[in-house]
Amino acid sequence: MILGIDEVGRGPYAGPLVIGACILGDWQNSEDAEWIEKLTDSKKLSAKRREELYVLIKEKALATATGWASSAEIDEVGISEALRLATRRAVEQIQKTKVPFSEIIIDGTMNFLVGTKLEKYVSTLKKGDFLVKEISAASILAKVERDKYMAELDAVYPEYSFGKHVGYGTAAHQKAMEEFGLTPEHRRSFRPVREIAEGKITAKQLGDRGEQMIANEITCKQLGDRGEQVVVDYLEASRHEIVARNYKTKLFEVDIISQKDRVLYFTEVKYRRDSDFGAGLDFIDQKKQQKMRLSVKGFMEANPEYADFTPTLAVAAVGKDFKLEEWFELDE
Repeated sequence: MILGIDEVGRGPYAGPLVIGACILGDWQNSEDAEWIEKLTDSKKLSAKRREELYVLIKEKALATATGWASSAEIDEVGISEALRLATRRAVEQIQKTKVPFSEIIIDGTMNFLVGTKLEKYVSTLKKGDFLVKEISAASILAKVERDKYMAELDAVYPEYSFGKHVGYGTAAHQKAMEEFGLTPEHRRSFRPVREIAEGKITAKQLGDRGEQMIANEITCKQLGDRGEQVVVDYLEASRHEIVARNYKTKLFEVDIISQKDRVLYFTEVKYRRDSDFGAGLDFIDQKKQQKMRLSVKGFMEANPEYADFTPTLAVAAVGKDFKLEEWFELDE
């Protein structure tokens, strides 16, 4: 059975970091399958829906737990160690239930159980809170409990409206920090918090800096999307029919799936800003190839209409000038 783990509260300026942990058990063929299928990343759910699912998870899951690290602990040991600390606390609570598990999947790319006896059972997964129901449940547990804690702080620090922004660096929160100073819940080790407290930057200046960072992030995504479109145009010009784009599986996201002459091509696209990054194959190590092959297997099993097609992995490299540099099939 899978133990899913996810965190909430890594980035806020105030409040605790919370790790959710959940074991749902063999739910696919149970009476709970209907509501479990509706679990997803907690951030994609309304507060009302999260609360409803939280109650179901607490009532029906085989085991649930949350592990907490306070803002003081975050300041003392740093956010990375706080993530490990809170994860260990959550897993220890799960272990006390005596519910067995054979695999631990943590959302993201960091193994927070490195250096523990459970390290060998851990795998990490990007967008796991969207792809694995146990992680979705863990995300909801952590989100609901942390939001409740932050809302309760309104009675202690009403001028900060913690219940609204739950500690994140909104403009209103930054202005309150500038006007009223910091509370014991604020993370003084976080640079923006420290700069406002020391008068080195105003809330407006911090907001302007954040907007620029968001603009840069959007630009990066647009670059990737444009690079994929270059490859799509090439494939269609080569008489491929596009079957799917950004096809998500439990382990991997396939950028482009296309078909031609009864062959199904699964293409990984790499946009290169720098020509020194190497050839396309340099991006695809053995571990990534293995994940790609597992994703192909999952697609073929889920789409029997392609049973008589030959699945083939491919790699495309797009240069900084948005010209296709290479597209080739991977050898078995």
